Amino acid sequence: MRAFSSLSEQEILALAISLEEEDHRVFVEYAHAIGEHYPATAKVFLEIAEQESENRRRLIELYRERFGEHIPLIRPRDIRGFVKHEPIWMVRPLGLDKVRRQVEARIYETRGLYERAQERATDAGTRQLLGDLVAAEVRHESAARQLGDEHLTADARAAEAEVQRRMFVLQIVQPGLAGLMDGSVSTLAPLFAAAFATMSTWQTFLIGMAASVGAGISMGFAEALSDDGSLTGRGHPLLRGMVTGAMTAVGGIGHTLPT
Repeated sequence: MRAFSSLSEQEILALAISLEEEDHRVFVEYAHAIGEHYPATAKVFLEIAEQESENRRRLIELYRERFGEHIPLIRPRDIRGFVKHEPIWMVRPLGLDKVRRQVEARIYETRGLYERAQERATDAGTRQLLGDLVAAEVRHESAARQLGDEHLTADARAAEAEVQRRMFVLQIVQPGLAGLMDGSVSTLAPLFAAAFATMSTWQTFLIGMAASVGAGISMGFAEALSDDGSLTGRGHPLLRGMVTGAMTAVGGIGHTLPT
């Protein structure tokens, strides 16, 4: 990885173009990823993506005037100091709050690039454009808030909050309750059998703990493997399995501790 201070003006412009291209694609991906459940917010992100596309066009025009047609591929990940963002396909399902935080982080990071680049630029035209882009990113943040006020009306916000509540119930509460009920029921038989067979509180406790942990592992795997959530909307199978397994173990331990 190279330090930002080692880049020439040509390389800085190429980096800025690459960053704008990446931001544009990411914002479009965000919009498509959440569009089904949060259409109002998706519209906000699409309009932000259009603004990023315009910034990219202006940078390319300046680059062509100064350095010609060939634009070297210099990506943010190749420069020391940039935040490493997780690919969108690796962090799904995307929560609305997480998407908004990542968008704000990208806007802030892009503005920081332009501010640092403006300090190092010697060409008057380049300095002017970079200054304009700094101001554009500031307006960008303001526009995002205005777009939110325009599209995220009280009814839209209420609808999105209701979707989030339903998703939480579907992905967390229901698997947790299923695990809790299974753990409570499935450990009763081993507990009673151990109590009558051993007549020992300690032995009964150990058998109950073992049954609870075993039931938790079994239910966790069963839940995670039963449904990947792609069609049912029940969330990531790993998270759902962990919740179910943990609550199954808790349900069993709840019967075991009184022994």
